[in-house]
Amino acid sequence: MNRSKRAGAGRPAPTIYDVATLAGVSPSTVSRALNQPGRITEQTTARIKAASDELGFRFNPAARTLLTGKTGTIGLVLADITNPVVFGVIRGAERAASAAGYTLIIAESQQSGAKEADTARSLLRSVDGLVLAMSWLDDDDIRELGAEKPLVLVNREVSGIDGAYPDVEPGITQLLDHLVRRGHKMVTYLSGPERSWMNARRWESIFAGARARGLAVFEIPGGEPTVEAGRGSFDRVMASPARAVIAYNDLMAIGLLQAAQDAGVEVPRELAITGFDDIFGSTFTSPPLTTVASPLEEVAARAVESLVGHVSSRAALQTVLIVRGTS
Repeated sequence: MNRSKRAGAGRPAPTIYDVATLAGVSPSTVSRALNQPGRITEQTTARIKAASDELGFRFNPAARTLLTGKTGTIGLVLADITNPVVFGVIRGAERAASAAGYTLIIAESQQSGAKEADTARSLLRSVDGLVLAMSWLDDDDIRELGAEKPLVLVNREVSGIDGAYPDVEPGITQLLDHLVRRGHKMVTYLSGPERSWMNARRWESIFAGARARGLAVFEIPGGEPTVEAGRGSFDRVMASPARAVIAYNDLMAIGLLQAAQDAGVEVPRELAITGFDDIFGSTFTSPPLTTVASPLEEVAARAVESLVGHVSSRAALQTVLIVRGTS
């Protein structure tokens, strides 16, 4: 190739069309080769790379948008970015997005349905698709967003919308059997946010499983899924006759454990405490926390793969009990 073609002083910067002409391919083929490696043959990719180097071409993401109408970005909306449970969601979504040649844009709804709706609509203008994780929106609001651009869900199920979520039943089955073996006849569920879809699924599964085993079962409203809410529920938990507590998530379980220790209640001899999600930090307590682990990294990856691959999928991945010192 003639290196005199390389851009220099006084010459306009080479474009994707110049690369296509020099390589003998279409502009869309150049775009796919540069943005989605593996979709073009090695021989063609090598020709395009050689032409790009020859011309001194540097790919401009804005040019891709003008050429294809695609931004190469995906929006991920999280309820609370400070909650350790989202670490796996972010990691899994980023892994799948990067493998498909997309950049992930992360936004937080601050556990507000109204904020989530505003954030999602703002992102829709500038991304190719949207991932809603632990969404607080109504089903109809989610379907409305999904009618505008491709959308998938993490930790939520809505009819007609693709996504992935943990199947809570296997882990809860193992948890209840574990508590029965430890001699418990009653169990209390310290519930999470009323608008949480996952909170309802967990309570339904705990209630049905407890009744099937002849366990008395109680529900105590816990409110926000935080350590502070767990601590604040201690008096109500102790007023219940049950001495086994299943908290909505690990943060609430950790708060409850802290309050129990402050009050001189021995865990697990006087009160067994368990949670959900196996978050980073669940082994840092003393004793370490028994929890139902959710495969959230894989859940998020599956959801993003469905989004970028345009493959309809609603996957339920199994949860598993991890027994530690609090039970």
